[in-house]
Amino acid sequence: MNWKELLENRNRLFWIVHSVGWFGFALVHYLGSLLHELRDIFVVIIFLNAYAGWLFSVPLRYLYRRVWNLSPVKIALVVVFASYFTGVLWQVVKNINYWEIYKHGYKPDFLLMYTKSSVWSFYIILSWSVLYFGTKYYQMLQVEKQNVLKANAVAHQAQLKMLRYQLNPHFLFNTLNAISTLILLKDNVTANGMVTKLSEFLRYSLDKDPMKKVTLSSEIQALELYLAIEKVRFEERLQVNISISENCEKALVPSMILQPIAENAIKHAIATQEEGGSLTISVNHFANDLMIEVADNGPGAEIINGNLYRENGVGLVNTRERLHALYLNNYSLVVANNTPSGVKVSIRMPFELS
Repeated sequence: MNWKELLENRNRLFWIVHSVGWFGFALVHYLGSLLHELRDIFVVIIFLNAYAGWLFSVPLRYLYRRVWNLSPVKIALVVVFASYFTGVLWQVVKNINYWEIYKHGYKPDFLLMYTKSSVWSFYIILSWSVLYFGTKYYQMLQVEKQNVLKANAVAHQAQLKMLRYQLNPHFLFNTLNAISTLILLKDNVTANGMVTKLSEFLRYSLDKDPMKKVTLSSEIQALELYLAIEKVRFEERLQVNISISENCEKALVPSMILQPIAENAIKHAIATQEEGGSLTISVNHFANDLMIEVADNGPGAEIINGNLYRENGVGLVNTRERLHALYLNNYSLVVANNTPSGVKVSIRMPFELS
């Protein structure tokens, strides 16, 4: 049995700590007795006293369990009175052991003498009680801490999945509408190809675990599936340029992190211009960071505090929230005007290899 299993079994842990504690009590008293010229029989007394303390303190555990849910004042009163009663009883047994064994049957003149030095025993039992409650509260705090961590992890996963699966309905609507148009025009070959690309893209988006990262090469393949669908709609009006540094292909990125940005650019830059436009994606590695830029040559937009004034959906907001959930503050997403025209989105995230 390893330490983790031992700590999780509270009942077994109690008996081990309880026994070790009273053994330590006996050991300390034995070492103290070596400073005095005592007969060997005193070792027996030390053992009997430690065993009596071990035995009398056990019922306190079950008593404290019953009063655990009382108010702090009532618990304190129970602890004090129970410790005092147990301490007196223990001291009586210790005096009997000492007088009967070490003093050869010595009898005190007054029965009250059997409680002599009870205050010292009371302090020891009270210390045992305080340690018991302290250990119990510590265990409770650890359990609560684990529950909070688990709850936060579940909430974190739920948040990431929610953000990840917020697929823009405009994309599906436009794609299905384009397919419907192709069918009406009896361009079944192109329509079938578009359906195939759409199914592959949706399969990728649903199969990838939002909690896991994918390689950049895999993410680019998914993006190319999406852009292939859009190119059917826009034909030559949509030009795509992708530039990736050789050492970046195996870098890990959040799945489906580029598609919302590309979709945002196509919706607001390419689709609004009769002649269309171009979409440029570049990826580089600088120091410990992965740098991604998605730029268009559209009409541009009003940018306020790094946010697009035109943005009222889930595009950049969704992407920023996903990056924050995954990297906390170790990332950046900057929106700026592109040169000579358009909008450029720059993302910085930790450079991690698969």
